Amino acid sequence: MRPARSPGGGGSTFEQFLDFVPDAIVGVDRDGAIVLVNRQAGSLFGFARGELLGEAVEKLVPARFRAIHPQHRSGYFDEPRTRPMGAGVELFAVREDGTEFPVEISLSHLELDGETIAIAAVRDISERAESEREKALQDQLQRSRRLESIGQLAGGIAHDFNNILGVIMNYAEFVADELEPESKAQADVEEIRRAAERAAALTRQLLIFSRREVVKPELLDLASVIGELENLLRRALGERVEMRVSTDQGLAAIEADPSQIEQVLVNLAVNARDAMPEGGRLLIEAENTELDEEYAYMHPDTKPGRYVRLKVSDTGLGMDGETLEHIFEPFFTTKSEGTGLGLATVYGIVTGAGGRIDVYSEPGFGTTVKIHLPASSAAPTRPAAAPPDHEGGKGEVVLVVEDEPDVKRMAERILSKGGYSVIGAAHGRDAIEICRDAEQAIDLLLTDVIMPEMLGTELVERVRAIQPELPVIYMSGYSHDVLAPQALTASDRSAFIEKPFNARALLRAVRDLLERKPEAPA
Repeated sequence: MRPARSPGGGGSTFEQFLDFVPDAIVGVDRDGAIVLVNRQAGSLFGFARGELLGEAVEKLVPARFRAIHPQHRSGYFDEPRTRPMGAGVELFAVREDGTEFPVEISLSHLELDGETIAIAAVRDISERAESEREKALQDQLQRSRRLESIGQLAGGIAHDFNNILGVIMNYAEFVADELEPESKAQADVEEIRRAAERAAALTRQLLIFSRREVVKPELLDLASVIGELENLLRRALGERVEMRVSTDQGLAAIEADPSQIEQVLVNLAVNARDAMPEGGRLLIEAENTELDEEYAYMHPDTKPGRYVRLKVSDTGLGMDGETLEHIFEPFFTTKSEGTGLGLATVYGIVTGAGGRIDVYSEPGFGTTVKIHLPASSAAPTRPAAAPPDHEGGKGEVVLVVEDEPDVKRMAERILSKGGYSVIGAAHGRDAIEICRDAEQAIDLLLTDVIMPEMLGTELVERVRAIQPELPVIYMSGYSHDVLAPQALTASDRSAFIEKPFNARALLRAVRDLLERKPEAPA
């Protein structure tokens, strides 16, 4: 402990003056010893004045910052300068009882016996910080509710539209099969099919945003995904944009759909390119990180723990605050061309994977997108080989249950042409009667999930009371979330196909399930 010194040879008047200052005042010498405190400092930190004098200033610094604090202190004494209160630096102090609290600190210095003393005025901003936190949480909640409402509307529209697109796509293929390969009508039908596929891609983006798109999560190495996409991203960016990639060694695995993570990277890269019309730099970084309790406190929708952080930064035009408020909304765009679904899709993918996305931007200073995805302790899985094409049906009986007449007729036609015997039903109750009265057993049930009167999951439960081992394919424009949790896991005799599907996808799904061997009982 070092003896305290008062400025001005005893300094009683000076000390009395400091006691009338509303902020806590702490004077520190180059070695970090506290040589000056006022009455407010004792009250703020919970110490008697004599208990602080001569102690190391690190006594008032939270333990997590103590190791680095002497370096900051030495830097200040090497170049003393005045720093005003509220300079935008996030700071914390600790009380005698160990509680940590946010503070603002102004710094100045004075000369005492030829030695420089740093003077810190410390202000407790706990109430203001809590008020700002509450406001930020309310703003965040309002944005989340707005996005959720938009997502529900977008998801419902996309689901209904997918039924229409499935009919357009498949009937275009039916027509194409009847035409001569070189006919002019063949090219027209192909244009119809391509337009329907583009529309299906848009509805898929809406479903991703609303978190209702089918996902196939795997354990992924994000560094590998970036590496495999790097050449494609460079081509998409063009010669005027310099791209650099930096990834941590030993990056933890994440659990996500690989095609969706690729879509995130492509969308962010294309957005960055469009924000740099004169060229610039794009930096893609991936690193392991830990989000602590304090971060989770400020972001209640985020749990503390291990994460993989993907950061995509550009030197482009940047965005103002008003634009940032709307960037995740579908169809919102500042571009003369484009759908406005890019960032909405990214938002849906990230939040659907249990992650968090934040965008930082200012006009003229570029944009940084930070994505945090939960880290897994398991090792990444190797990608599975593409399944081979299977031969057609062998006369097996398939019961098709679909309340949309156009979709039902389309599925029946695909299966009949593919070599299956098909029975159609428009409602669940009709399907149950068919199963009870059928002269021969049903080999497979293909059912929509969302139907009036009876959901597909309820239908399966009642039909399997009649035929317990019946293979079932659910079809829907929604994701697995619309199914009961046990629907695809309680038995290996179930599968799911996403609408809109083409003939090849449906025939493969049916053949795969029919040839799948049931698991032996435990």
